Amino acid sequence: MRALFSGASVRRSGLAAALAATLVLSGCGYNDFQRLDEQTKASWSEVLNQYQRRSDLIPNIVATVKGEAGFEQDTLTKVVEARSRATSIQATPELVNNPEAMKRFSEAQGQLSGALSRLLVVSENYPNLKANAGFADLRVQLEGTENRITVARNAYIKQVQQYNVLTRSVPTNFTAMIFGYKTKESFTVADEAAIKAPPKVDFEKK
Repeated sequence: MRALFSGASVRRSGLAAALAATLVLSGCGYNDFQRLDEQTKASWSEVLNQYQRRSDLIPNIVATVKGEAGFEQDTLTKVVEARSRATSIQATPELVNNPEAMKRFSEAQGQLSGALSRLLVVSENYPNLKANAGFADLRVQLEGTENRITVARNAYIKQVQQYNVLTRSVPTNFTAMIFGYKTKESFTVADEAAIKAPPKVDFEKK
């Protein structure tokens, strides 16, 4: 009989300890870390999806522009080279935890944005390109993709901000130390300024 009571007491003690641990973890932000970490990963994936969408458009844009006699080869070459640099960086989820890698990635994507902006501005000087329905459709798709990139990047920045505040705040910073949660890398201030002022391209026919 004593053994039965003893076993029941052990089980009750175990349940109580588990419940206490759950309450402590919840009160110290453990569940919030899980939620924000997943949301940040999802936001980052959307950023990468939109960058990939833009990258996939470029070969068709380049092929169309190549068909225009006398088009500025230097402008075209810079787009091809910028795309090559941007796609050479392996954009894994771990990238957000590496400040240097994140900086290189952001710079490469920024250079590609600039090269594309230049190409589209130059294309305004070529009547045949402006009248090309296929090229006009590609320009519209690119404009839409640039807008989606802006939205996705802003969403990611906000998610990282919430996550990092949780990581640095008391008492959740102790939970972060215990479970190894570290602050995540966001886009730089310069990049954020670029987000607010996307490439200006005149899509209206002159």
